[in-house]
Amino acid sequence: MPHRVLVGLRLRVLPGLKEQLLRARQTVSLATQIRRQIHVFRNVPPLREHRRGLLLHGESVGLVPTMGALHEGHISLMRQAASENDRVFVSIYVNPTQFGPTEDLDSYPKTWETDMEQLEALDVELKGNGKGRIEAVFAPMTGVMYPNLPPDSTLPGVGSFVTITPLAHLLEGASRPVFMRGVATVCTKLFNIVEPERVYFGQKDIQQTAVIKRMVSDFHINTEVCIGPTSREPDGLAMSSRNVYLGERRRKAGIVLWQSLRAAEDAYSRGKCDRDEILALGWDIANRMMMEQDALSETERARFEVDYLSLADPQTLEEVDRVDDTRGAILSGAIIMLPLEATTDGEKLGRERDTKRVRLIDNITLTARVR
Repeated sequence: MPHRVLVGLRLRVLPGLKEQLLRARQTVSLATQIRRQIHVFRNVPPLREHRRGLLLHGESVGLVPTMGALHEGHISLMRQAASENDRVFVSIYVNPTQFGPTEDLDSYPKTWETDMEQLEALDVELKGNGKGRIEAVFAPMTGVMYPNLPPDSTLPGVGSFVTITPLAHLLEGASRPVFMRGVATVCTKLFNIVEPERVYFGQKDIQQTAVIKRMVSDFHINTEVCIGPTSREPDGLAMSSRNVYLGERRRKAGIVLWQSLRAAEDAYSRGKCDRDEILALGWDIANRMMMEQDALSETERARFEVDYLSLADPQTLEEVDRVDDTRGAILSGAIIMLPLEATTDGEKLGRERDTKRVRLIDNITLTARVR
């Protein structure tokens, strides 16, 4: 019978094949190990039980809250968290209460598989550096995060909310009245669930960081708020999950916000302190770009609106007429990239074919001058 013929037969392995098979087994083994190490929690009780075990072993946790669609800005915060904690928790949850009724909640990019691949790759990197590891991902359903009533994005709204005023009503809050309320509410929930020693946010969302710091202080939440620098594309555009909506044309024009802020920063670096003198250069850049775009045809231009350019106190975020040399200030702004009016065959378009309004925000810290 055929199987008896093969008894005792020695297979000859081609040169190099043995090593390739060994490497393949090691790769599969490592991938399996990574999947075991990154725990995925969908509900609160098992996460708390796991967290309690880490606490009993004296291991610190750093939490990086995200809404998924991870990019290098998120990854840089996770690296920072890993360098300062034994374990890193990442939350992936698109929080409905920080989206207004007409905003892009339904179309917000959701990239679970790609997100997990990035986390697994980062975990391998961190293992090689001997730092903290990616321990867990908390990816709850909305019924878990809002267990008693459906989330409400209207004002005054029905439900349990955390509101930090007046910070929540300034800057972004003036145009997006429920945004900061939603951020403060979901972050309070996440901090309560995970109980991290430290939490990590990016400088790009500077008003959000101010709200979170105030919330942690006001409610005596036992965590340290850590801020990482803004991650940027090579041309300076601040990284954002919403950048996927920008095709080549709007992406090129969108850099105007960063250019405007840099021009205003330059005025401060040359000794200007008055609000009008600092912001005038920023507005000049923005207005010139608007005129340039308006002069182009519908198939060439990418139009935008400036929501605000701000010069504010670094703690209160209240607008200032003059920069206090001993305190510095925050330069910030927001623009809305409008949908393309017409497209051409072969044009590189973004997600949803550049039909969505895209809000871009950015900021620069004007440091206090040494006397």
